[in-house]
Amino acid sequence: MESIGDLIIAKYNYWAVITLLLIGLYAMIAKKNLVKKIIGMNIFQTAIILFYVSIGSKKGATIPIILHGPAGSSHAVHAADYINPLPHVLMLTAIVVSVATLGVALALAMKIYSQYGTLEEDEILEKIMESETG
Repeated sequence: MESIGDLIIAKYNYWAVITLLLIGLYAMIAKKNLVKKIIGMNIFQTAIILFYVSIGSKKGATIPIILHGPAGSSHAVHAADYINPLPHVLMLTAIVVSVATLGVALALAMKIYSQYGTLEEDEILEKIMESETG
């Protein structure tokens, strides 16, 4: 029977994912600066990518490249012996989307700064309310 300490150490990557998710979520919710919110979103996305890569790996498995033997030999291929490449391929796409999202978010932050002169959420909302009433 494994102790709780051994279980925590054995699953360190999942603890890293949980920590990064909480840091990113905290930054998106609690911070008032738009750049800090964007960085929190990026940390959150990175944690999700790390989670999918973690669940896509398998101890003792190899990459899914089937080597062919000499002509006429036939052997069964056991799918359990290979790592599933689909989560890794999907996360490559997620990385591209993450970079594009970061670029668009930072471009919007620059536009907001040029319009309102600040990146603080409270000040921006205050200026919007002043422009609507005045």
